Amino acid sequence: MSHVLNAILERPGNFDEFIELRRDIHRHPELAFAEQRTSALVAERLRDWGYEVETGVGTTGVVARLQLGTGARRLGIRADMDALPIQEGTGKHYASCHEGVMHACGHDGHTAMLLAAAHHVAQRGLIDGTLHLIFQPAEEGGAGARRMIADGLFERYPCDAIFAMHNMPGIRSGHLVLRDGASMASSDYATVTLTGRGGHGAIPHHARDPVVAASSIVLALQTIVARNVDPLAMAVITVGALHAGRANNVIAQNAVMEISVRSLNHQVRELLRRRLHEVVQAQAQSFGVDAHIDWREGYSVLVNDVAQTDFARQVAIELLGSTNVTLQGPALTGSEDFAFMLEKIPGSYVLIGNGDERGAGPVCMVHNPGYDFNDDILPVGAAFWTHLAERFLVQHSP
Repeated sequence: MSHVLNAILERPGNFDEFIELRRDIHRHPELAFAEQRTSALVAERLRDWGYEVETGVGTTGVVARLQLGTGARRLGIRADMDALPIQEGTGKHYASCHEGVMHACGHDGHTAMLLAAAHHVAQRGLIDGTLHLIFQPAEEGGAGARRMIADGLFERYPCDAIFAMHNMPGIRSGHLVLRDGASMASSDYATVTLTGRGGHGAIPHHARDPVVAASSIVLALQTIVARNVDPLAMAVITVGALHAGRANNVIAQNAVMEISVRSLNHQVRELLRRRLHEVVQAQAQSFGVDAHIDWREGYSVLVNDVAQTDFARQVAIELLGSTNVTLQGPALTGSEDFAFMLEKIPGSYVLIGNGDERGAGPVCMVHNPGYDFNDDILPVGAAFWTHLAERFLVQHSP
């Protein structure tokens, strides 16, 4: 372990303090754009440590600035704060006190790790430049990153590079995974409403059945991935919901399909959008029903900058040694709105292992009622941010 990691571990009470802070945030989860208590807690701590703090950025976001020395470089580090609409099932003594809301993705831990780093960086005073800490609301589908950007985030807090981190169950505790290039998928959504002619189930020839049309569309959509997309490229089309009718002897008037579309390439993303419209309309026409498509663009492909990812790799190896770092991990098909920040500022999104075993059972993945952030990785994440900030904002000798 490096001296930075050792310094955090050896500080009396420092580790325990931020575990308790993480658990306090976990106990009081807040959904997208409602992170009032969390934002206030974050802002209060940062002010106590000497940061300039602005609240209400992008609704409930918090941005803190620490400027030391005369260096011109500017670094941004982002953590997310929002919880999920899931009923907690961990049974922990610090479990959510809000019915139907829990930190099932570890944003409580991400926030606590960055706060621990913020405290350590301010106390050490070794940076020479400007550090911007971005505590973002509404990552879970609310596009809080885009909201903060629209609110002038990078005009008021310009950055030369920006980084973020997410825990990942199934990877050894504290192990860091980096990847340059396309690293997480885009996510787009379509609601397809099919309108036919309802009728009696006994005389189907007098009706135009949207359920049969929808069934054919479900199968036809898979041919886009199988026959239109390069086999070496990644694409997913998932029909997650199909709603139609209520009785077994009635042909429904309407059918509604909810569809998720993902890719790791901007060109493939556009291909999927175009072909979905073509396939749905052609299939609907062949069954004599009308189709209305409500297409909603979601998160962009997350693309890590090559140079900044290489810098983060060096920091990770210096901190943990090469055996505890994956230099080029696999791409993920999940989505992340940090992608919008990376479209504006070069940077990288890093994964930290949340643990690869939990007793005799399987690892609990995020977005699950039984998930819990692994407090053992807090000092590793905090040390990584501390070392990265001090390496990027180099303190020059007199």
